[in-house]
Amino acid sequence: MAMLAIALTGCANDGQLHVKGNMKNVGDTLLALTPKTQNTPQTVVVKDGKFEFDFPLTEVTDVYLVSPGVMRGERSEKNVQLQLIGVPGESMELVGDLKERFDISGSKFYQEYHELDLILEGAQKEATEFQEKCMKMMNDGVSQDSVMKIYNDGMPPLREKIKQAQIGFIKAHPDYEASAAVIPQLAMTGAGINDLKEAAALLSDKVKNGRMKSYYQGVIDQMEEQEKAEAEAAKKQAAGVEAPDFTLNDINGKPLKLSSLRGKYVILDFWGSWCGWCIKGFPEMKNYYNKYKGKFEILGIDCNDTEQKWKDAVKKHELPWLHVYNPRDSKVLADYGVQGFPTKIIVGPDGKIVKTIVGEDPEFYTLLDSLFK
Repeated sequence: MAMLAIALTGCANDGQLHVKGNMKNVGDTLLALTPKTQNTPQTVVVKDGKFEFDFPLTEVTDVYLVSPGVMRGERSEKNVQLQLIGVPGESMELVGDLKERFDISGSKFYQEYHELDLILEGAQKEATEFQEKCMKMMNDGVSQDSVMKIYNDGMPPLREKIKQAQIGFIKAHPDYEASAAVIPQLAMTGAGINDLKEAAALLSDKVKNGRMKSYYQGVIDQMEEQEKAEAEAAKKQAAGVEAPDFTLNDINGKPLKLSSLRGKYVILDFWGSWCGWCIKGFPEMKNYYNKYKGKFEILGIDCNDTEQKWKDAVKKHELPWLHVYNPRDSKVLADYGVQGFPTKIIVGPDGKIVKTIVGEDPEFYTLLDSLFK
């Protein structure tokens, strides 16, 4: 059985992936693309749920089948968004109902993958049903904090169950190329980089060093780069580090230098009008800005926006604190090691970092209470 997002791969080397489908609820047109061809997708005509096409590939890569509406940014329950992994020369067959259940078969690789899919079906179904239950609770009016606590308590053991099933499959089938395709999926269950490396070590030498290597090793390399970036960011954002000075233009187009605020607590709020969690945090930030008025200043640093969108967002959300615009060629994000949004960095009166909070975290407000009560 296959879930809505699946990982697949194939074999051979003739530069084509053959795809055949007999599927309900896929619409009458699909677009096939890879990360490298998203601007030039291949159109696939679907008639009575049936489709068949050859897709050019030169390497193992993710392949997506999506509705045209997805590419236009439309939101609709009828839209199809299916993730696959393709390998040149393989043949894949998809049969079933996209909204309920479907199976994958085809050439040798997909037969192996089908075995894995059946083994994982139970654990994946349990996790999916739990997610749907949490979403229903939100829709029924249960508070977000309550639902998140239930989710954070209940999801880890379900992910662990999937993870153990995946690792068990690799141990049982080290000669299957499908086992190599499992390794990137482990990251989705919360597995760390060492877990992925240990899983790769379970593969036979033929599979480990074969055509699947670039695919699974690419994920491991990305995780290593991310770990390095996070470690470097942690150094830049650590308590006691001198906050790098910078000058950016304020909402009136006048230069504002961070060091001009020396002598008071300053909260650097890295945000953007496109960032949902940034926007959600504004009401509570405004409450605390008024609660401890005069005891600290907030300097909003807008990122990845146009100047007009930034100004419109400041006005729309009625943000009463200082604001500066951070252009894309600025070094400020790199100097502070900002990895995600929102990031709030509290700078003390001496110009040194007191604490860094990433995300909309209640810890930020607890810290403000401890500093200013």
